[in-house]
Amino acid sequence: MKRLLITLSIFLYSLGGIQSAEQPNVLFIFADDQCFETIAAFGLTDIETPNLDRLVAQGTTFTHAYNMGSWSGAVCVASRHMLNTGAFVWHAEAISNQIGGSAKKGKGKDKPESAAKSTWPDFQEKGLMWSQLMEKAGYDTYMTGKWHVKADANKIFKDARHVRGGMPQQTKEGYNRPVEGQPDVWSPYDPKFGGFWEGGKHWSEVVGDDASDFLGLAAKKENPFFMYIAFNAPHDPRQSPKEYVDKYPLDRIKMPVNFLPEYPYKDKIDNRPSLRDEALAPFPRTEYAVKVNRQEYYAIITHLDVQVGRILDALEASGKADNTWIFFTADHGLAVGHHGLMGKQNLFDHSVRVPMIVKGPGVAAGARNDSPVYLQDVMPTSLELAGAAIPEHVQFHSLKPILEGKSEGYDAIYGGYLKSQRAVSSDGFKLIFFPNVPKLLLFDLKNDPMEMKDLSDDPAQAETIKSLVEKFKGLQQETGDTLDLKVAFPELF
Repeated sequence: MKRLLITLSIFLYSLGGIQSAEQPNVLFIFADDQCFETIAAFGLTDIETPNLDRLVAQGTTFTHAYNMGSWSGAVCVASRHMLNTGAFVWHAEAISNQIGGSAKKGKGKDKPESAAKSTWPDFQEKGLMWSQLMEKAGYDTYMTGKWHVKADANKIFKDARHVRGGMPQQTKEGYNRPVEGQPDVWSPYDPKFGGFWEGGKHWSEVVGDDASDFLGLAAKKENPFFMYIAFNAPHDPRQSPKEYVDKYPLDRIKMPVNFLPEYPYKDKIDNRPSLRDEALAPFPRTEYAVKVNRQEYYAIITHLDVQVGRILDALEASGKADNTWIFFTADHGLAVGHHGLMGKQNLFDHSVRVPMIVKGPGVAAGARNDSPVYLQDVMPTSLELAGAAIPEHVQFHSLKPILEGKSEGYDAIYGGYLKSQRAVSSDGFKLIFFPNVPKLLLFDLKNDPMEMKDLSDDPAQAETIKSLVEKFKGLQQETGDTLDLKVAFPELF
């Protein structure tokens, strides 16, 4: 019955939108694979990001912004479907299966059965995607860069350019590297390897060009604008001009304090060496390999930062900056050596936690807010700012009450990956479930932010675990998670 009511509300909403008398512009800048620690102003990594630092100084940073996880190894697909539909992870999977009439007839053996099946409508057809809702509210909509959502960006944005797929082409030379003492034939700044260099100009620079042009066009129009500026960077292949790589000699790169040569449960949590992200560096991990990968990671982020600076300058030149809300975030983080992992297919903070900066009229400058939020909260926030009705199917929450001091964010944060990992975070603790091991991990995030000391066997933490399990059960209902953990953890479920 509840699903029927939600479906009915979606249909009724699709018939029309609500427009506010005074509407701010919305500039959404989106990175790919950028870990929360990789902005210099945060003081967590030796990296150069002067333009993102400028944004930090001008706005409010949410220090604990998360992605819920994924139903596939391509975590960005799940993250972006959640963002553009407003639905929690397993509901977003069901919605993605309906978009364009492309419902899947079966599920892979590693994928949970979604609680929400064919009752969702085709969101693109009904005009329920984020950009379509903003257009109904009276906005001119623009998009450039990475999409990776089943809806057709060229149909749901008024102006879409250089719509890219999941990642720039990687080559076989880009995997299983580097090996110390052996020549490294792959280079981040040699155009012959294609990738970000395909087409003659680095893709981040193309996104910077498009965004600047959009802002020039918007300057001449009366309508408010919604811009979805999506970089492929710093996703691998981590390519940037040589001058950026040269900023980070290996003796400048510090190893993650939670580095491991190999994560002991990697196979049973679906982080096997055959997983594409994990195949980028050799096993066991070495200090040399991790430092080279982090060198290239920092370099492409610094190059991305330059493009962000161009966009911020173009906004100022447009004359629209005073009435524009800027949101900067990423679709998920990345390990790059943390815990002996390289990718984002895990539930440690380095892979589920992202930078989140908000700048806008009345937003506190240079402020930090540690309320637990999801990056996808940007979507309902923009709808509220636009004066648009937020449809009932949107499960994420507006950030506006938090920015106004009226809310403290979510009581608990959910995490899920395939059938092999689940997590819940609340009150400074994180509980991770590895059902295929089976193994529990409990971390005191206040005293152990790098998640290095497992407290799950400490009798003093029994009540903490019990409380987190109860919160997790509630989150399973909300997210549409049907994974049964009773077999693996009978004493808890």
